[in-house]
Amino acid sequence: MPVDAGALERLVPDEVERAGSTGLETLRLHVERYDFAADQIRERVAEGRVLDLACGVGYGSRRIADRLGLAVSIVGVDVSAAAVEYASRRYADPSVGFAVGDAMGFEPDAPFDAVVSLETIEHLADPAGFVARLARWVRPGGLVVASVPTTPSVDLNPHHLHDFTERSFRSLFAGHGFVEAARLDQTQPVSPLSVLRRGEARMRDTRRNLLGWYARHPGALARRAGATLRHGFVNRYLTVAWRARDPA
Repeated sequence: MPVDAGALERLVPDEVERAGSTGLETLRLHVERYDFAADQIRERVAEGRVLDLACGVGYGSRRIADRLGLAVSIVGVDVSAAAVEYASRRYADPSVGFAVGDAMGFEPDAPFDAVVSLETIEHLADPAGFVARLARWVRPGGLVVASVPTTPSVDLNPHHLHDFTERSFRSLFAGHGFVEAARLDQTQPVSPLSVLRRGEARMRDTRRNLLGWYARHPGALARRAGATLRHGFVNRYLTVAWRARDPA
């Protein structure tokens, strides 16, 4: 079962383009998030069971395990059977395993000490319901590390269902009893001409007839214009380590 390495939502380190914003540069940002997650787990949890939800082809799960050593065991879960098959061949080892599962349907047999779910929540129809599930999956005092784009993405990426600001993202987790422990801010310059021309392999999935889509979604156009005026031609991302409140 092959993995489509050219898909916008499937990042395969062994096959990324070296140039452009959706290849090596995007991989660098993702790796930086996983390194941040691993460092937070080491500092605040130290050991135990870790879930990497929406793990893709599994490179991040393995990276966490390699940085933390024998202190943790990692379970990577992804909705794509092809991605999980690839992950099991390329990145599994005695401390890292993979399984097929949906973010809104997966049910662990016991709480995790830490849950990592990067660039997931913007894909889901019910973000608040997802965060409520995370609150059940992590033990009291455990850690959740999650990330999201905080500049508009729905207009260009048809796989995204929600735009988030930093405030809306943080409020969503705070409303489910999580306490912010640490954060990572990232900025990625983007060439608007390259996006419009689909000049990179992984841009082939970007939304077509964008002007027509904006005509039907004027609010999205306003959000894009506001973000561009404020930040320029960049994508901004926020990764937060959240502490689950301990009732004690």
